[in-house]
Amino acid sequence: MKSTRIILSLVVLAALVVSCSSVRVAADYDRTADFTQYKTFAFYKPGIDKAEISDLDKKRILRSIQNELVSKGYQKSENPDLLVSIFTSEKERISVYNNYGWGWGPYWGPYWGGGYNNVSSSTEGSLYIDLIDAKKKELVWQGKGTGNLITNGDLTKKESRIHEFVQEILSKFPPENGVMATTVTSTN
Repeated sequence: MKSTRIILSLVVLAALVVSCSSVRVAADYDRTADFTQYKTFAFYKPGIDKAEISDLDKKRILRSIQNELVSKGYQKSENPDLLVSIFTSEKERISVYNNYGWGWGPYWGPYWGGGYNNVSSSTEGSLYIDLIDAKKKELVWQGKGTGNLITNGDLTKKESRIHEFVQEILSKFPPENGVMATTVTSTN
């Protein structure tokens, strides 16, 4: 009975870990840039047009970026200090699980075995946010978020997932203490 509870607890823990979504974030920047001089931003249309995603997803991403930057005190401007560009990539991930363990046979009782394979696939995407010094036309900061994209067609979940990516990436901007930032964030 006690071993059954332990096994059940482990199964529940595994289910919770699998149900958590995470975004892995990395950021890099020009260590010679003075980030205190940047107060305004605008979107860099030529760069954004190259992103290979739907126009609706581009709008969702740009709206989320604008909201995050404004919440940090930056202002959208016709004469910006920073230009914001994005690009995306995605790849299909395939996982194969070999399942072996205890089972119950209808005629012979408990046994070890019952091996079978379980194959699953998911789409992992990356969103890059580039911040370019508008005067020098040089990249000064880049953030990248990578994570699972599956939202099962639910638009509310899709918008929420896009916002989560943008929020986690821009949490590393502006850079602090000249240290490259890398984190993994999990939310339930």
